[in-house]
Amino acid sequence: MTTEPTTHVPAAVRGAVSPQGVPGDVPRPKTSSRDHRQLHADLTRWLTGVLPEGAGPQLGELAIPSGNGMSSETLLFEASWTEDGVTQEASLVARVAPDPAAAPVFEAYYLDRQFRAIQEVAALTDVPVPNLRWLETDRSALGEQFFVMDRVEGVVPTDLPPYAIAGWVAEGTPGQRQRLQDESVQVLTKLHAIPDASERFAFLQPHRTEASSLRQHVLDTRRYYDWTASDGMRSPLIERAFEWLEKHWPQHEGPTVLSWGDSRIGNMMYREFSPVAVLDWEMAAVAPPEVDLAWMAFMHFFFESMLGKHGLTGLPEMLRPTDIAGTYATLSGYEPRDLPFYLTYNALRYAIVMFRIGRRQLLFGEMEMPAELDDMTGIRSELEEMLAGKSPLTGPA
Repeated sequence: MTTEPTTHVPAAVRGAVSPQGVPGDVPRPKTSSRDHRQLHADLTRWLTGVLPEGAGPQLGELAIPSGNGMSSETLLFEASWTEDGVTQEASLVARVAPDPAAAPVFEAYYLDRQFRAIQEVAALTDVPVPNLRWLETDRSALGEQFFVMDRVEGVVPTDLPPYAIAGWVAEGTPGQRQRLQDESVQVLTKLHAIPDASERFAFLQPHRTEASSLRQHVLDTRRYYDWTASDGMRSPLIERAFEWLEKHWPQHEGPTVLSWGDSRIGNMMYREFSPVAVLDWEMAAVAPPEVDLAWMAFMHFFFESMLGKHGLTGLPEMLRPTDIAGTYATLSGYEPRDLPFYLTYNALRYAIVMFRIGRRQLLFGEMEMPAELDDMTGIRSELEEMLAGKSPLTGPA
């Protein structure tokens, strides 16, 4: 797994912001409070136990990728061991559930469910996912669940600096970016084509009811918000957005499919602008196709909006909702509906995630308590415009 090399960031880009609303020239919020030297020792001891006797594994230095991700912890390392008298070498990635002391983004991570989801996708589709090695559910090994997979070589569109203004995506040709967009949408069509998603992926639905997949998805989002706000800090804007959803509920809900969940291009790896790995499955669920499509479009819009506030122009012609929907319809035969609803819903989902991340920043001393809690959503103005029917992304409500 490789991100693009560190390069000089132009002054204009340093004025941009990350998805956490942090200036581009300051450190991103912390994601862990773990001692990585201890992690190295614990991981070596664990690998000694899972490999054949006498394998004698040796691990290189742990590397922590930067530029993306705020949830589970990712560790990159080289490993070598002896098996049947032959030296084995591997470039590996460990995904570790976050330290509970670090105010995790989500209430629970269930890496076993993520592992199983990736297994199912690998078995049922040709969607590129990393080769899985081991799953460890015994928390005594590293303090939390984790799994290990093979590293994939490729590059990732970075959050910081935003890919829309610096790096290989911004420097690509229009044709290359179109390939990236079309093939990324194609990944969604393949995931959504898996049959019997509701039953096959029932393990992703811990609070399943008799409700429709969309209704269940929104109920789970509400449950997540209530957990986030269980400390008494609540956002009037977020609660108003839930009321907006009820007033604008689609008359025709789409089919139930496997929803990748965090379906943004920053969670894919690419070579030559083609996807080579689909990563980050902690938000996987079942839902209508529009949930994934709208998340992909909204996340790009978010970057464009943040850049615009700093007088910068990114890639406004890229990942537009109608273009994504048109490509999806051509590839899948299904015509996405009610995109303004799903775009607003995904803005709400993102606001809740950021509302939770704000707690982490307060915990680590990276921000002061804002005068109004709605400012902790990270997208206050964008969400307010959506609810008022004034957003360029969604149009009239």
